[in-house]
Formats: sequence, C-alpha cells, structure tokens
Amino acid sequence: MKPVLVVTRRLPDAVAERAAQSYDIRTQEGDDPLSRNEILTLCHGADAALVSVGDPIDAAFFEELPDSVKIVATFSVGTDHIDLAAAKKKGVIIGNTPGVLTDATADIAWLLILGAARRASEGEAEVRNATWSSWRPTHLMGTQVTGKKLGIVGMGRIGQAVAKRARGFDMEIHYYNRRQLPADQEFGATYHNSMDALLPQCDFLSLHCPSTPETRGMVNTDFISKLPDGAIIVNTARGDVVNDGDLIAALKSGKLTAAGLDVFAGEPNIEPAYRDLKNTFLLPHLGSATVETRNAMGFRALDNIDAFIAGKDVPFTV
Repeated sequence: MKPVLVVTRRLPDAVAERAAQSYDIRTQEGDDPLSRNEILTLCHGADAALVSVGDPIDAAFFEELPDSVKIVATFSVGTDHIDLAAAKKKGVIIGNTPGVLTDATADIAWLLILGAARRASEGEAEVRNATWSSWRPTHLMGTQVTGKKLGIVGMGRIGQAVAKRARGFDMEIHYYNRRQLPADQEFGATYHNSMDALLPQCDFLSLHCPSTPETRGMVNTDFISKLPDGAIIVNTARGDVVNDGDLIAALKSGKLTAAGLDVFAGEPNIEPAYRDLKNTFLLPHLGSATVETRNAMGFRALDNIDAFIAGKDVPFTV
C-alpha cells in the first residue's frame, strides 16, 4: 500500500502527477481553502500532509492532529501560517521550499516598482474601460525609475536578485540587513547598519524581510516619516509587516507617491481602502506564480515528504 498524503489545495499538474505515483492522495475537490476541521478530518490515518499559505496550521491544529502524521510540508518558504512552537511540542517536522522562488519574486517586485511608478493600474483601466480620450502632454505623468535611489530591506536571496536587476536601471542601491554582506553579494549597494540610516536614502523602498514579532507593523507612520517626500514603497515580503492604516494615510496625504503591493495582512480579505486609491498597484500574491517556480516548489515539498517516508534526513526543514 502507498503512504497516505493529505493535500489541502489543488497542485500544479506536474506536481500532482508525481505525488500520485508515490502516494495515496487524500484531498477535496476544488481550490478553496479548507477549514482546520476539514484538514484534520482528512488527516485521520494519514502519513503526511502537504499544506499551503493561508491554511490554519495553528496550535489548535497540532493539538488535534492524529499521531500518524509526523511531517507537514508547506508549499511555501514562509511559515507564518504555521505555529512552529506547537509543531515542535507535538514532534512534527515542518518542511518548506526555500531557494526556488528567488527570480520569480524579484521579477514581481520589479513589476510593482514599475507599475506603481508609472501609474500602470490607471492606464490599464482607461484602455479597458474605453475612457482614454487622447494622447496629451500631462496625461498620467508618473515617476522616473532610472537613476533613482532604491532601498532594500532584507538582503537575502530575493533582495539580492532585486538589487541585481536595479543595476540595469542605473539605480543607486542601498540596503539594510542584519549583517553586511560580502562585496560580491551586494551588487554595488551601500550597506546601512540601521533602518533610520537607510530610509532617508530611498526614492523607492522594496521590502524583503520575514514576518517576525520585530517586523510586524514595522511600516508605520514613524517609519514612513523618515522616507523622502514622494517615495514609493513596494512589498513582496509579508502583508503584516505593513500597518495598513498608516500606509493608506500616507498615500492619501501625498507623503508617498504610490505603493505596489503583492501581499496583504488577512489576504484575501484585504483592507478595502486600498481598492479606492488610484496610487496603488495591487496584485493577488503572485510572487512565485510562474509554472516553472510553482512546479519547483511542489517538487521541493515532495522531496521533504519523500525523504521522511524513506527514513532519511528531510532536506528543507524549518
């Protein structure tokens, strides 16, 4: 008999085909998120679970998780949807998928930078809604990207990939990180040892930090006040590093020219005020959404499960 694998979301075809070769797949039809109880019901008698961003893998989940499930692999790098302390207490291994979504997420960060700066949402809406009247000298004037100063918060793999792309736009790059990187990983960027030192240097600010107790709500009124007037913020990290009310107030007041957001607190139930702001460029968490990247993520998640079932070391654990 094949081991039983619970899958909480519909997988990319190539990933689903590989999973079905090795496991008896237990899932529900459709792609809507399952409740905690629905996931737990599927887990009875299972050997492993493959979960996703947004699934309620919290302390209550681990309290009721059947003892047969000793590994939970998440289809993501981030684990803020998982109570890691509760998993450890239960003796459950948590696997994630690092190292395969760097380029796709960096590309989306640049889509946000360009889309927010050049008022792409407004322009696209005019074309689709047939409200574009003519070319005119003052129509939808945006912000030049080339030659400006870009600040990066979090110079990990994705931050470095964003910096690498910024060189093609002749940008002056600055970054804040917990430690300074070797020169060959900085891509010509200037290191700042504090956020206060970084922020005044940023015409554009790209967020690439994890969600932690220290970073949640970090982008607030005080943080924004240290940016130059008219700066643009983009976020492909985690939604909860931004205080929505403070960011929205800065966008309304003109302190910030625009924001490009791919992630949100409470997604998909985002703060409604974002939708009413013309100076926001909004995407539905598409950072890793290429066929190549999502397949690679799924294969990495299965690598974790395969290794555990085979009694080997799990290659990508949290």
